[in-house]
Amino acid sequence: MEKKVIAFNKNLRGENKMDFKAGDVVKIHLKIKEGEKQRLQMFEGLVLGVKGRQSSSPTLTVRKVSHGVGVEMIVPLLSKNVEKIELVKKAKVRRAKLNYIRDLTPKQSRMKYKVLKEAIGEKAEKVIEEKPVEEVVEKEEKKEAEKK
Repeated sequence: MEKKVIAFNKNLRGENKMDFKAGDVVKIHLKIKEGEKQRLQMFEGLVLGVKGRQSSSPTLTVRKVSHGVGVEMIVPLLSKNVEKIELVKKAKVRRAKLNYIRDLTPKQSRMKYKVLKEAIGEKAEKVIEEKPVEEVVEKEEKKEAEKK
């Protein structure tokens, strides 16, 4: 019976890949309707957890600190208002839910991140750990200049 339920939920979900987990930083592009106009609004934050991975309605809890105030958003992944979700950084965490981060300041909650190839463009050949994007791009440009 359980296998039938999982197969049914997979059919409802379609081909949506959830390749993010707790600790990752994501950009969520949301469609917002204001009167007759429609626009895209971006929400970038830390994923605290994912609920209902195998269900037909998985949700994602995302948190960011804006002007000293913590803002959380629970986003249904298969909603029509979600245009796309981009993965910005991957973090190494040991928990499935990061609810303890709510009590920490942004400086206290620093994690070890991996910079993704997509985030820094075509110049990266491999995943680089714990380095700001600007430093990586500068090093890649220096290497190309030396080769010429």
